[in-house]
Order: sequence, then structure tokens, then C-alpha cells
Amino acid sequence: MDPRQLFMDERLKGICAYCGAEPDTRDHVPSKVLLDEPYPPELPVVGACERCNATFSLDEQYLACFLECVLAGTAEPSGLQRSNVRRILSESPSLKARIAASQRKNEAGELTWKPEADRVRRIITKLAQGHVAYELYPNPEEATAVSFTPLRLLGEQERSKFEDTPFRGVGPSPEIGTRAFLRTIVVTNANGPPEAAATNWIVVQPSRYRYAGEPDGLVVRMVLSEYLACVVAWE
Repeated sequence: MDPRQLFMDERLKGICAYCGAEPDTRDHVPSKVLLDEPYPPELPVVGACERCNATFSLDEQYLACFLECVLAGTAEPSGLQRSNVRRILSESPSLKARIAASQRKNEAGELTWKPEADRVRRIITKLAQGHVAYELYPNPEEATAVSFTPLRLLGEQERSKFEDTPFRGVGPSPEIGTRAFLRTIVVTNANGPPEAAATNWIVVQPSRYRYAGEPDGLVVRMVLSEYLACVVAWE
């Protein structure tokens, strides 16, 4: 029998993963706007209040569109690959103009983009809270450190440190019954080889979204569109 089916931690599921209020809805982790169709099967969900679910939406759209525009080098929908981002920008000329206005050229004549940092921090913190809630338990406390940077700007040692995490899951020594604990079990699959939970990153969708935890504290690392490296930590 698959050990993942033996138990499930139901503690603290009665609060919003982001603010601690009563959850009226459920929220996907990560948000679907950051992924491509067809969406991954059994995409994780956490409890959320209607207010949080609604107030995050515009910032999530902004982040998804901004990343795609940076990768494509244009804010024109016709030049973008992701169909959902093309649709969003086609339907929202104001958002398109806002992102286009963030383009700059450096002294070398290279195109650069300046993100709305507060909106980006808000969403990557929300994503990290969602992962913690799904893997361990809801943690609506304010994060003590939030950072993000393009992967390509990390030095060799920084990139190695960011990518190297020794286990799947979130948090130190996860408790029995949490999903983080279940990820540490080697499960024998009758239809294939053993599934070792020691794989470094949890890949939600290849080339689109992956995340990992650190063993020495409540820290979540995420990579969006294989471009933006994000770290959110709680002391």
C-alpha cells in the first residue's frame, strides 16, 4: 500500500493560508496564470478567504505578463508565446502600456526591464505561503526575508547554492502526517521504479514553475519560467 494514502494531516486547515481568516474559497498553488494549459493534474490547493483570493489576482496577472514580456523582449501580444498572457494583454491595454513603460536601455544599448518590486514581492510571498500551507500547515505570519533576481544574474557560487537543496519539501524535520514528511519516504510504485523523495526540486510544470525547501529553516525557493529565482524565509 502506498504510505501516502495512510494518513493526512488535517490540522489548521480551517484558516486562510495567507491571512488566517476563515477560508471561503480554495486557491491553486501555484496560481494557474503562472502555468500553461494543459495544467498539471492534481494541482495543489489551499484554503483561502475570498478577500485574499480576489486581491492577489491583478498582481498575479501582472507578474505572469511581466515575465513573459521580459523573456520575449516585447510587450506586444503578437510577439508573445504564452496564449494566456497574449489574451490578458490584448484585453487590458492599460496593463500592456504599464509593462511597456518599464522598458529601459542601458549604456550598452541593451533592453532592460524594471519590475514593480512591491507587486512581485507580494506574489512570491503569497506563493511561498501557499507551499508552506500545503506541505506543512498554514503560516500567515509576515516573512522576514523576501528576495528575487534573474537566474542568469547569479554568480556561479550563488547559482550552485540556490540550486542545491538536499531534500524535497518545506521546513526542517517535517512532522508525521504532513505532506513534507511523506515526501521523505521512498515509495515503491507497483507500476514503475521507486520514487525517491530526495529529488531536489518539486517541478510543478517543466520550464514554467518549480520550488524547494531548505532543511535548516522555514525557507521556500521558487523558479518562475526558468528566469526568476525567488527566496522567501521565516525566522
